[in-house]
Amino acid sequence: MKGPDMFIQTESTPNPATLKFLPGQTVLSAGTADFPSKDSAHASPLAEKIFEVNGVTGVFLGHDFVTVTKDDGTEWDHMKPSILGMIMEHFQSGAPVLAAEGVAPSGHADHTGEDGDIVEQIKELLDTRVRPAVAQDGGDITFHGFERGVVYLHMQGACAGCPSSTVTLKMGIENLLRHYIPEVTEVRPIDL
Repeated sequence: MKGPDMFIQTESTPNPATLKFLPGQTVLSAGTADFPSKDSAHASPLAEKIFEVNGVTGVFLGHDFVTVTKDDGTEWDHMKPSILGMIMEHFQSGAPVLAAEGVAPSGHADHTGEDGDIVEQIKELLDTRVRPAVAQDGGDITFHGFERGVVYLHMQGACAGCPSSTVTLKMGIENLLRHYIPEVTEVRPIDL
C-alpha cells in the first residue's frame, strides 16, 4: 500500500558541499544523529539508503531535516533527484529512521570532575543560543570537553567542513561563551 504523497523541500546551507532536505515531518523525535561515512550508517536504514547515491560523503539527521554532504567531484543537479527519491521512498515505507533502540542520538559529552557548574552553563548556552541557529543551517554543534579555559566542540552536519565554521566558532560561539562565562578563554573544534 502506497502512503500519501510527500513534498520534500530543499535548502542550501552555508557549506556549498551540503544540502538540507526537509521532508515535512519529524525525522528524529529527540537529538541528532551524525553519519560521517558509509561505514557508520549501519545504525540508520535511511542513512544507508542515501549513501547508495554516488558522491554522498555524509548524512546528518535532525528533528525535521536530513542534511547530505557530497564530494567535490559530483554536482547537486545529478544527485538531488536520487536523494529526494530515497528520502521519499523511506518515509513512505514506514521503516524506522534508526535501526536499533540501542542507538542514542548524539548530544553533549558527559563531564565529570571539577568545573561542573561551568560546563552546565556552557551546555545551557549551546542549547539555547547556538544549536537552534546552526540547526537552521542543517548542522549541530555539541560540547565535547572543557579543560583549562578551552571549550572543545564537535561540529556535525553542514557545520563539519563548512568554510565559515571557523568564523562561526571564533567570532560567534567563542565571543558568546566568553561574554557569559569569564572562565572560558578559547573555543576549539575537535574531530571524533
